[in-house]
Amino acid sequence: MANTQLTLHGVLKDVGFLKKPPKLPARIDRAIRQQDDASEVLVKLLQLTVVGIMGVLYLLSPKTDAGTAFSPVPYALLGYLVLNSAALVWALRRGLPNWAVYISIVFDITLLMVLIWTFHIQYDQPPAFYLKAPTLLYIFIFIALRALRFQARFVLAAGLIAALGWGVMIAYVTLSDPANSMITRNYVEYLTSNAILLGAEFDKIISILIVTGILALALKRAHDLLVRAVSEKAAAENLSSFFDDNVASLIARADEQIAPGTGVSRNAAILNVDIRGFTEMAADMDPSTVMSVLTDYQRRLVPAIQAHGGTIDKFLGDGIMASFGAVTPTSTYAADALKAVDAVLEAIGDWQGDGQATAPYEINLAVAAGPVSFGAVGDEKRLEYTVIGAAVNLSAKLEKYNKDAGSRALVDRETYDTACRQGYRAGGRPRTLRAKVPGTARARQLVVLA
Repeated sequence: MANTQLTLHGVLKDVGFLKKPPKLPARIDRAIRQQDDASEVLVKLLQLTVVGIMGVLYLLSPKTDAGTAFSPVPYALLGYLVLNSAALVWALRRGLPNWAVYISIVFDITLLMVLIWTFHIQYDQPPAFYLKAPTLLYIFIFIALRALRFQARFVLAAGLIAALGWGVMIAYVTLSDPANSMITRNYVEYLTSNAILLGAEFDKIISILIVTGILALALKRAHDLLVRAVSEKAAAENLSSFFDDNVASLIARADEQIAPGTGVSRNAAILNVDIRGFTEMAADMDPSTVMSVLTDYQRRLVPAIQAHGGTIDKFLGDGIMASFGAVTPTSTYAADALKAVDAVLEAIGDWQGDGQATAPYEINLAVAAGPVSFGAVGDEKRLEYTVIGAAVNLSAKLEKYNKDAGSRALVDRETYDTACRQGYRAGGRPRTLRAKVPGTARARQLVVLA
């Protein structure tokens, strides 16, 4: 028994009945309200369609009273048309408040009940006649329309008002002529005459309530999914500001939850960019100037790197580290990296050519390529995608060696030859030199790109 109760509790919790609604951030709440406002516009358009269908059916149906009896149907339809047209304009301009939605629900159900009630007058029959009208099925349309708002309370309101309304209709039939209530227990007599079978009428009420309950339950779960989807979308948009687009896309497409220690081996190129001597210069600047320089620097260089398939791995103060072919494998990783170097040099030239006070800095670049490990590091609470390997270390050391070599951009010969095989073409004839870069085990040939 205890296990059964625990299972039932879990099910109820999963479907949302035992969950306390979370307090949503203002931006998420606004996004959901916008969805609701758009849905209410759709509801009004569909309601106008329904009233149009009702109007056509009324015009085409035969009238047994030869026009002598008063019929409220045209007036009710006209009032419904006017009210919903006004509500549509209101919804388009400002969005309907909740109290207006509830009034609309009451009006919808009341209109339908009045139309059904008039059938016995229109066809010159006793009141019990209208209880057999198939027009009652329209009530499910009005209930279903409320599901478009993704708020179960409006569905519940429509269903409860409809059930109450039909109960009033039954009471009117049974009380309008107490001497001849026409109540029967014979099902055949009920179907073939104007007799009333109370069980059948109560079945209609039960059906309305059951459909309402099912829709409300489905809508509650759908609303929870909507909130989660909108929240995750907003979170993804916010996180994309902190992650490179390629990494953000990789996280979004992951089939399983990303765990630390998972990685892959790739052939990739690593680009390091740094402002020479910026740390010393920044010591004499006020903080706002430092951040302004870095913002302008990154705003110009990052698009040039990303335009050639580079993924920003991290910002290291005034340094930028980017990878090519690590996040998304490519057969032109080295060529892409050197093309990005050319684009960055051009962006630097444009920046310095603007004559801005924030631009007169020497910026160094270096590229190295080879096998790297790409994956997530950290723990369950704090993860970071990064690349690790000899090419990463060599690229960082080459960038620092620019000062000793009197160059602005360096690449080791092996990476340069790989880039040329992959389609890279340097402008002019680059200078080569042989040197032992500090921190490396052997002397190697280097290519000076700038």
